Amino acid sequence: MPFTAPPVVPAGSLAGTPQPALSTGDGLLLRPWRAADAPAVHAAFQDPLIHQWHVRSADSVEEVAGWIEEWQRSWRGERDAQWAITDADTDRLLGRVALRDIRLDEGLAAIAYWTAAAARGRGVAARATNTLTRWALDEIGLHRLELLHATANGASCRVAAKAGFLLEGTKRSAGWHQDGWHDMHLHARVQGD
Repeated sequence: MPFTAPPVVPAGSLAGTPQPALSTGDGLLLRPWRAADAPAVHAAFQDPLIHQWHVRSADSVEEVAGWIEEWQRSWRGERDAQWAITDADTDRLLGRVALRDIRLDEGLAAIAYWTAAAARGRGVAARATNTLTRWALDEIGLHRLELLHATANGASCRVAAKAGFLLEGTKRSAGWHQDGWHDMHLHARVQGD
């Protein structure tokens, strides 16, 4: 069935080029995932705070290696785009930032992130989110990025605000976590914000 409006971003706009590394300009590098990152991701997922706000657990380095393979494939499929957040000087893994549920034809995607315990409290997630957002809106041409987090997750709310995502409302009972259903804050940035 034909669409009545042209796609906001043409198919192939991501997969037609290698996934870029993005510098925050202040000591962080967002780079594509490597197989060698699996032990550091596994270690990060042993943190109870990661378990509180994420539905996945990592039982082995081998399991995480499979995630990384999927993260690498997702770029080519233009459905998700995942980056490792690293220290630009040492390449130490600090976290992850991603565009999820990409819909190029509608110019939409969702932002997701986590940080390793040792990287928290340093603005890592906000800086990485802001850098990825500017790239997605300004260079790729997406129109709207959404960011969802549990209303009980105050740290994520602060990240969203620092990265310029406006709070648009609350989605009731919209997030399933290990302790049950959570209301979710919906934040967004659009072109021109």
